[in-house]
Amino acid sequence: MHKPVTYRVLLIDDEKNMLHMLSAFLVKEGYEVVTTSDGRQGIAHALEKAFDFILCDVKMPEMDGLQFLDAAKAQGITATIIMMSAYATVDTAVTAMKNGAYDFITKPFKIDEVLCILEKAGERERLRQENFRLQQEIIALRRIKGFGDTIGESPALKAVLELAGKVAQYDTSVLIVGESGTGKELIARGIHQESGRAEKPLVSVNCGSIPANLLESEFFGYVKGAFTGADTNKKGLFEEAEGGTLFLDEIGELPLALQVKLLRVLQEQEIRPVGAGKTKKIDVRVIAATARDLELDVERGVFRKDLLFRLNVVVLTLPPLRERKADIPLLCVSFLAKLNSRFEKKLQRISPEALSLLLRYDWPGNIRELQNVLERAVIYTDGDEILVEHLSEKLRNPEIISNGDTYQATSSLKQGKRMMEEYLINKALASTNGNKSQAADLLEISYPALLAKIKEYGCIVK
Repeated sequence: MHKPVTYRVLLIDDEKNMLHMLSAFLVKEGYEVVTTSDGRQGIAHALEKAFDFILCDVKMPEMDGLQFLDAAKAQGITATIIMMSAYATVDTAVTAMKNGAYDFITKPFKIDEVLCILEKAGERERLRQENFRLQQEIIALRRIKGFGDTIGESPALKAVLELAGKVAQYDTSVLIVGESGTGKELIARGIHQESGRAEKPLVSVNCGSIPANLLESEFFGYVKGAFTGADTNKKGLFEEAEGGTLFLDEIGELPLALQVKLLRVLQEQEIRPVGAGKTKKIDVRVIAATARDLELDVERGVFRKDLLFRLNVVVLTLPPLRERKADIPLLCVSFLAKLNSRFEKKLQRISPEALSLLLRYDWPGNIRELQNVLERAVIYTDGDEILVEHLSEKLRNPEIISNGDTYQATSSLKQGKRMMEEYLINKALASTNGNKSQAADLLEISYPALLAKIKEYGCIVK
């Protein structure tokens, strides 16, 4: 498959025949190629013109490949660098990788091997460009008032945001439905900010967090002397939200007695503080949210049918994260920016292997769980990239052998083979306490082959 000419490759090798042969092949495959036989000239070329990939020999006069790596890093050259050598040792390869090389090829090599590595490097480059695009989208979203904190491009989420934007202009009641952690409060905040009440308070309360004996006084307030300890008048949540919006999260947790009083408030737009002799008019919009099936609660007799009808004039149903996995990279960019600021770090990206695990996981805790996983990873990370080993155990080591459901998720022999190899390599590394030589013996493969697979799969080295 031919590559687009926008992929530029710089070849650095003092073997003229090798340089000519490799250049001719890559040009035929659609790459734009520049060649040089000297590392210093290579640096000059890379500074003058942006390259996507650099293939550089280790043994060269004046500036060898390892010195080239150091110079490229010092000069801020961002191209993906692949080292080549006919005199490679494991130590040389490890040193090159530590110094920033993407991969290491041992001469003599097959042309198909070079093409395969460049295809993988091309995928890495596409991910890097996609990450930059996502960052720009986040910046654009941050400029949007209202729903700017609700990140995502999936059709399901866009449909919710479109309806939320429409309903924001009216004072009608809204019921937001969705699993825990899907971002219901963000939608409520967006509706408030897009409404004519934006300059007034948004008061949020979790209905399940207030003790039952305090609910009435918390919602409606009380007057001095209403009960022992009531030394002054106190405003309730409705009065605090006067002119603005009251967000009632987990509305299904309210006891029936308070549901009756809440229904009256919604109908009459007035409250009676505890101990007061008369009612007070209020001007408050109510947005409610729940992770429960309120229609089922009505059938069970634990939620009032008339209150449900009053609340669900407009229903917004938030999709779970497992149904909008395409939004995960965008969410990750947003969370990393916030976590960098919070923890004073400079994380730039998530490795392709780690991102692959994030995309494969089903996220029962939804966006909140993703945020917690990334927070843990940021704490564990010392560099500028989140790697597989920084993710939690449940993401890193799924029980592939014992859980047939893992294999049922794919019909691809290629993917199934990869899943099995990942499992066996991790198992071997765990049983040898990270000794790669012993692990290679257990797996009955060569040491270099194990190193290549560890790099490809992002396996965990204990």
